[in-house]
Formats: sequence, C-alpha cells, structure tokens
Amino acid sequence: MTDGIELARDGDVATLTFTRPEKRNAITYGMWSAIPELVAGVEADPAVKVLVLTGEGEDFSAGADIGEFRDLRSSAEGAAAYDKAVGAAVDALTGMRKPSVAMIRGNCIGGGCQLAVASDFRFAAEGSRFGITPAKLGIVYPFGSTRQLVSLVGPAHARFFLLSGELVGAARAREIGLVNDVFPDGGLEESTLEFARTLCARSQASIRGMNRIIEKILAGQREPDAEVTEIRSAAVHGEDYAEGVAAFLERRPPRFTHR
Repeated sequence: MTDGIELARDGDVATLTFTRPEKRNAITYGMWSAIPELVAGVEADPAVKVLVLTGEGEDFSAGADIGEFRDLRSSAEGAAAYDKAVGAAVDALTGMRKPSVAMIRGNCIGGGCQLAVASDFRFAAEGSRFGITPAKLGIVYPFGSTRQLVSLVGPAHARFFLLSGELVGAARAREIGLVNDVFPDGGLEESTLEFARTLCARSQASIRGMNRIIEKILAGQREPDAEVTEIRSAAVHGEDYAEGVAAFLERRPPRFTHR
C-alpha cells in the first residue's frame, strides 16, 4: 500500500482514504500514481458496489503536495510526467461505472477538489471549504478537469474558481451545485453511508449503464451509439428488469441479484 492512501472494504462499500492528516492530506506524486490501480480494483471487485473517497482527520485534501513541485515539476518533462499521473487518477474516477461518493470535511482544495469533482457525488460537512487554485501557482488547469467543472457548476462559476483561486464555504458550494448536500459534521458520515446503502439497494445494471451514458454525454456525445443501444437492450433482457417489474406489481421491495 502506498504511504498516504488506504483502501478498506466493508460489505458492499469500499472507502479510499487519504491518510496524511498532519499535511492536511496533501496528495503526493506516489498517491496520485496509486489511485488508478486502487480504483480499478474496486471496479473489478464483484463484492463492492460503491466507492467512498474521504480524508483522515479534519480535511478531505488541501490539494497536491506543493513541496514536491520544485523537484518533480522543475522541468517541462517533469511537469508532463506529473500531469500524466494526475490525469490518470482523474480519468480512473471518471471512468468508473460503479458510483463514487466524495465525503468531504474541512479543506477540499486544488487537486483534492479536482478528485471530488471527478466523483459522481459530493457530500460535505458544514465548515468545509472549496477552491481550485492554479492561478496562484502559474498553472493552467487540465482540459478534462475544466470540462468536468464547467459541466457541474456552469462557465461563470467555473471561471470564478479557476481565475480567482478564491475559496467558498459549504453553503455556497451547495448553492452553485458543486456539492449535492451539506450536513452537520457529526452527521456527515452516517448520511453519506446511508446514501451509499441506497445506491447498493438499486439495480446495479441500471446504475452502471446510466453512469456510462452520462459519461458519454459529458464527453460531448450527442446521439446514442451502438454501445448505448447494447447497454439498454441488455438491461431490458436482464434479471434485474424482471425482478424490478415483478416487485412493483407485487408491491414489495425488489431483490436485485445483479452485481
């Protein structure tokens, strides 16, 4: 296991935790590099239905570990290699068909916010702070992550974040659509896990199929293609569809078996 990041499984839910609380869970190059393999393992594990991302202690993540930049990003080649690792981590989350949920306390800034935006859902504690700060470092934000941010909050709010580098609180983040919901700090974990359990109870064939279609739409696709047609056809001929219809007609909760 890479220092600074841990993956644990509890029933249907896997939790990826940043474990550098003394550094506000700043993300090292090694942590960025480890994320794709960890995410792929969750995606391939038939026992897991949902991935939760969080940080140990008081913060989700204050962003990339800037202390590494002088050595790792001191040349064009080094910057390109570092950006490739960040991009691979973001792409791994974006490409998941299983849903991902960012559970956020404290600082969610820079690269931390980048990973939260790449997740499917974001739940935050009151008192959380959000910001994306490339303009403070002379960095131009990656195209893919910029597209995700614009899709989530719109161009005006995306410009505010990226061009100013200013931070916003949890209430404002919810108001503009950056987070799905805000909870008192003491209720964040239970509320997030309750939502994860809700996702686990739904048809996984439906969830993963729709997550893939949403990914295609966000990437700019405007019309259904052969993959979309196959996803929808497989669902309507699958065991979850038969169980869902039967449960509705029999007025009982469905017992989905697709994993």
